[in-house]
Amino acid sequence: EVVGILCLISVVTALDFKYHHTEELEAYLKSVHAAYPSLTHLHSIGRSVEGRGNLWVLVLGRFPTHHKIGIPEFKYVANMHGDETVGREILLHLIDFLVTSYRRDPVITQLLNNTRIHIMPTMNPDGFEATKVPDCYYTRGRYNKNGEDLNRNFPDAFENNNASIQPETQAVMNWIKNETFVLSANLHGGALVASYTFDNGNAVTGTLKGYSRSPDDDVFIHLAKTYSFNHASMHKGTGCDSRQTFPEGITNGYSWYQLEGGMQDYNYVWGQCFEITLELSCCKYPPADQLEKFWRDNKVALIEYMKQVHLGVKGQVTDKNGNPIPNAIVEAKGRPHVCPYRTNEHGEYFLLLLPGTYVINATVPGFKSILKTVEIPDNTGNFSALQQDFSFSEVSIRSTAASCPKTPLYQELDRASAAVKPTVHILVLMAVMLVIFK
Repeated sequence: EVVGILCLISVVTALDFKYHHTEELEAYLKSVHAAYPSLTHLHSIGRSVEGRGNLWVLVLGRFPTHHKIGIPEFKYVANMHGDETVGREILLHLIDFLVTSYRRDPVITQLLNNTRIHIMPTMNPDGFEATKVPDCYYTRGRYNKNGEDLNRNFPDAFENNNASIQPETQAVMNWIKNETFVLSANLHGGALVASYTFDNGNAVTGTLKGYSRSPDDDVFIHLAKTYSFNHASMHKGTGCDSRQTFPEGITNGYSWYQLEGGMQDYNYVWGQCFEITLELSCCKYPPADQLEKFWRDNKVALIEYMKQVHLGVKGQVTDKNGNPIPNAIVEAKGRPHVCPYRTNEHGEYFLLLLPGTYVINATVPGFKSILKTVEIPDNTGNFSALQQDFSFSEVSIRSTAASCPKTPLYQELDRASAAVKPTVHILVLMAVMLVIFK
């Protein structure tokens, strides 16, 4: 038995800098889980089109098998484009670093004790295996087995993209629905930049000025800069050639190029999860002898970015008996989401906010909202967002709100803003005031 465990640990520590194909990747993840059973949980969230490739996720944390109240969920997803390979390998090295540092490195120990971290090294195993000749530029391996670009395949908040949802996409959508993800990043290649929401947009989000601004634009800029400034060179903003420069190594997705059906917008609108897209290498599929340098360049940034899941405020919404209220709306005043952010089945909410003063509004449909003013410190170093609970003393029901529709939500907003003149706004306001005073 002891010999077997020692063998397993030696397998884990022997992760080398090379490309790991489907069977090797699976074997590595299984060896990590076998060597660290109490710190990890390995499961597949679905299968790729070809069916050979499981979409493996390794979960790491003090409670890896299930969500624990107050502990935020974080995820990294790589290799969504099968021929963009650096992320796939550095996530394996991140796993190796986390499990071997636990209980040895105080920062990593605190991170794993206070965060549930989900790592998916490949979302497109078929595309990776289809890339027979590694290339710095585009290959057919970008797509899944059905020839679909998975990063154009999600429901879009701005237009009907009529995409035929692929098995890999559906698996990720189900995964997002079943977990309370707070923060995420997806790892790509072909540029060197941290790109943030929105990737698509309309006049309401500012596309007329060439920028598509989300209600949490300040938080997204902070998240992107956290990665770029902790990366060895991304923050220098030189990009990959003289035609393309990114000041401070970040860009608004839409400002770079418009993209419909992207995963980061889907996470933010429908998953209540802030996601950024990390472009990690000018060359999409670089030679294996460069992988060690890529790991060194990204290691600190990967860790610092994960800590940001503890920004802002979190808490529980309960009824008069102390029972959790699911589907209560909890948002910061002045930054409403087009699909309101709601509590999970445990009545929990997590809002990523930069340090400052905010009014948090908790609403249970049919009851008076509760407003609380909070002073949010920077708590990322303490690995816990500010705790602010809400109790509805007159409520003793479980709120069951309808889930957000998948139709393009910003279309209605756009029409309203274009059609409504200020005078109409005043008339509506007067009508509302009359009703209130009656």
